[in-house]
Amino acid sequence: MPVNLFPLDSSKPFDQQEKLGHNRWHPEIPPVATVKPGTSFRADCREWFDGFIKNDDSADDVRDAPLHTVHALAGPFAVEGAEPGDLLIVDILDVGPIPQEEGPIAGQGWGYTGIFAKNNGGGFLTDQFPDAYKAIWDFKGGECTSRHIPGVKFTGIVHPGLMGTAPSAQLLAKWNKREGDLIATDPLRVPPLALPPEPDGAILGSLSEDQYQRVAAEAARTAPPRENGGNQDIKNLTKGSRIFYPVFVPGGHLSVGDLHFSQGDGEITFCGAIEMGGYIDLHVDIIKGGMEKYGVSENAIFMPGRGGPVYSEWLAFSGTSVTLEGEQRYLDSQLAYQRAILHAIDYLTQFGYSPEQAYLLLGAAPIEGRFSGVVDIPNSCATVYIPTEIFDFEVRPGKDGPVKIDPGIGAPRSANPV
Repeated sequence: MPVNLFPLDSSKPFDQQEKLGHNRWHPEIPPVATVKPGTSFRADCREWFDGFIKNDDSADDVRDAPLHTVHALAGPFAVEGAEPGDLLIVDILDVGPIPQEEGPIAGQGWGYTGIFAKNNGGGFLTDQFPDAYKAIWDFKGGECTSRHIPGVKFTGIVHPGLMGTAPSAQLLAKWNKREGDLIATDPLRVPPLALPPEPDGAILGSLSEDQYQRVAAEAARTAPPRENGGNQDIKNLTKGSRIFYPVFVPGGHLSVGDLHFSQGDGEITFCGAIEMGGYIDLHVDIIKGGMEKYGVSENAIFMPGRGGPVYSEWLAFSGTSVTLEGEQRYLDSQLAYQRAILHAIDYLTQFGYSPEQAYLLLGAAPIEGRFSGVVDIPNSCATVYIPTEIFDFEVRPGKDGPVKIDPGIGAPRSANPV
């Protein structure tokens, strides 16, 4: 097993660990370790809310989840000799839940999926699902089931939702300006158009106290993906994947976290994956001058791993860029994917699921989303593919009509919606 350069004690909060990680992007956050090119190492990862979400039948914790504290990231890890303009090669050697532990922290034998309230982050379908809901998933032998969404079982596609390098000061300033300009177009929007720097709750590693206030006021939130990679939520970054990250600061300063047991394409409920803590084993190397050599001036490129479940039968739904009110939009692929998801939800409710159960399932299960046609004006076409093998009942259309399942206790809703 590779040396663990970032061990975590599950009994302690993230900000009380022996090595302190971070939850913001800034070039001045000190590395927790420096490794040579060609090194393999392990890092423990806390789930993104640091244990705030509980294994129970209430969604009050999702409703009240403190977005200003995420994500709890392992790192940064500096790679000796990496310089701006290089590409950092990162191989995912292994990744999984917290090994040999059962307990109250997500990753200790269980994980969760949440629909976020519109007033606290929202989601892909926040106008149709404005309140908070939750589903708990139990892990067994690489598969998962949920007491809140009965009738399904599937194999996890375990991956880090977030991994990336530190921005330069110039790149950070660019992020803050363009996102600030966007917020200014509609500053009172709910949910907001972007998340500005937020000093409250910032964890900045071992940064000295005299620098903390300045850096906390500048540091970027980790919620969106950006040029450095970041919170891309790509379900195919599994064991065996190789990622090539642009380097913007000396050492690269690689960070990782937000592990997922499984996820559908799009992570559509915002907390749409099966969130968990765990471990990840990485191998790092450098391509000198790789950004110019390969034309990778921004955003990572990657080679997905070959592991994970193999499904052979799918049920697919399509959508076009027409709103629920019948308004025509021009080649709006985002809207088309929303409509495809809504069609899948409508279909699954015919079997006895509530709309919220269906929505949570599509966020957690390994569905595939595709832009199927983006050139035929005025309608884009998007599709979502659901593997039929995950259901323990016949989900395909037939002459006898849909079977009616027992929906169980259902997906818990927050007691007092925000």
